[in-house]
Amino acid sequence: MFYRINMADLSVKKDEGTPYQGLGGRALSSRIIDTEVSPTDHALGEGNKLVFVTGLLSGTGAPNAGRMSLGAKSPLTGGIKESNVGGAMGHKLGRLGIRGIIVEGLPKKEISYIIRVCSEGLFLEEMPELKGLDIYDTVAKLQEKFGAKIAIGCIGTAGERKMATACVGFTDMEGDPTRQAGRGGMGAVMGSKGIKAIIADDSGTKMVPFVDEPAFRAGAKKLANALLTHPVTSQALPAYGTDVLVNILSEAGGLPTRNFSSGRFEGANNIGGETLAATIHERGGKTGHGCSPGCIIRCSQIYKDKKGEVLTGGFEYESCWSFGAHLGVDNLDDIALMNRLCDDYGVDSIDTGVAIGVAMEAGYIKFGDSQAAINLIHELGKATPMGRILGAGAETTGKVFGVRRVPTVKGQAIPAYDPRAVKGVGVTYATTTMGADHTAGYSVTANILGVGGKVDPLKPEGQVELSRNLQIATAFIDSTGLCLFVAFAILDIPEGLEGIVEMCNARYGWNKTIGDYLEMGKQVLREERAFNSSAGIGDGADDLPDFFRKELLPPHNVAFDVPKAELDTVFNF
Repeated sequence: MFYRINMADLSVKKDEGTPYQGLGGRALSSRIIDTEVSPTDHALGEGNKLVFVTGLLSGTGAPNAGRMSLGAKSPLTGGIKESNVGGAMGHKLGRLGIRGIIVEGLPKKEISYIIRVCSEGLFLEEMPELKGLDIYDTVAKLQEKFGAKIAIGCIGTAGERKMATACVGFTDMEGDPTRQAGRGGMGAVMGSKGIKAIIADDSGTKMVPFVDEPAFRAGAKKLANALLTHPVTSQALPAYGTDVLVNILSEAGGLPTRNFSSGRFEGANNIGGETLAATIHERGGKTGHGCSPGCIIRCSQIYKDKKGEVLTGGFEYESCWSFGAHLGVDNLDDIALMNRLCDDYGVDSIDTGVAIGVAMEAGYIKFGDSQAAINLIHELGKATPMGRILGAGAETTGKVFGVRRVPTVKGQAIPAYDPRAVKGVGVTYATTTMGADHTAGYSVTANILGVGGKVDPLKPEGQVELSRNLQIATAFIDSTGLCLFVAFAILDIPEGLEGIVEMCNARYGWNKTIGDYLEMGKQVLREERAFNSSAGIGDGADDLPDFFRKELLPPHNVAFDVPKAELDTVFNF
């Protein structure tokens, strides 16, 4: 079931979505944007569209299938964007039979609207009382009116002000907005459409239908067994969360420190997963927390402050890094507060942290000054001139301050793995259609963790092939509604991948092979690259900033040396 919402006349129509049959998640969101949005349209204009789509397995109860995708032309990169998010929304929309919600046009009045989805249908409603609220207060108002069991996705004041790094915050299993469609400015697009929130209530719904339920259950068991067997998904992530990577990357010399000037941080242990878990347990928080229905990896957590009050949740490695090692800060409480403020104002914690690091590089504030960094995030929340600069992203911040070492690709900040010491992910940063994005082809698997084989992270050989294969596979996984972290298991345990294929086939009555599904991933990348090319983002943009090739990174004293000619072959398939 598809719905179209035209904000110009406030109409809501059911749409059979005939051209989009057989697609889900990223494959669906990118197909809609590629088909219906002109690449030359302004990202905040009437021609852009914001889509909310579920994955092929959403609502089924499949292991770790609680993800969903938001899509639009990005105000940050100027290209096509899919932003993937967990929480309760994807599962509930799947149970409600929603394949896609397409929001188009611009409203004539500046009133906060909400999209309400329930068993009776989809409704567009005015809620002017939400205007000017940040995300936590918005969630509280909506829960007060519609009940605690609904799923919510909403924007804060950053989205209302159309800041290019604005995200959309989604509620987790406890009803707290700790999950973000973080990257690419989807919150700004949502704000331009006048949509403050989307809520879903799946009360009264029945189990989604299966063409072959026994075969689906058998496939689900294969994937579950793989996830519960692999040491990364069954031990490391539940115990320490993604922040377990801090010490691993620092030891490998690939933890970007003080705006990518070093690969090791002397305070890594103070902010790493082991210390994070110990602090959480000491204060009565929770590790091993599932962020969405059906999650059996449980890498999320609930972090409390010294007074025992919940401060933040879903405290990811990338956020601990962006406000930690990247800024030269080793105080977990200060880092957690910065993460909470970003979640509340509604901005991407990666781009915000990197932008602050660029301001530190310029000497605006000092590296290691966490209180000054916290103050800058408050400026962003108040939309002061400096806050507006930071809210426009790291690349804009670098231009304003005249900084040369600005770690961005296609306008989006590079995340928590230095591409000189983790060269496979450097290839992904340089070439992905999404702007710098580690999740688009997570080469850290073979480069650092020894998952799915081993490719020396310090040498250029084999990195293009590694990134290419992972980008193709990731585009498929992002289309299913599965969490990307299932890749850790299925790269080493073939039965897990078999289970995914069997679940998709049994859900819809298909007879597709893994080759067919990988072809879906290739087609996603082809369509995204075609859109970007028409938007003016050609092959020449597929590279890293020059300082990565010219400045040697301590402690290994290496540069990024994968030849540009090889980068240009990533999408030769």
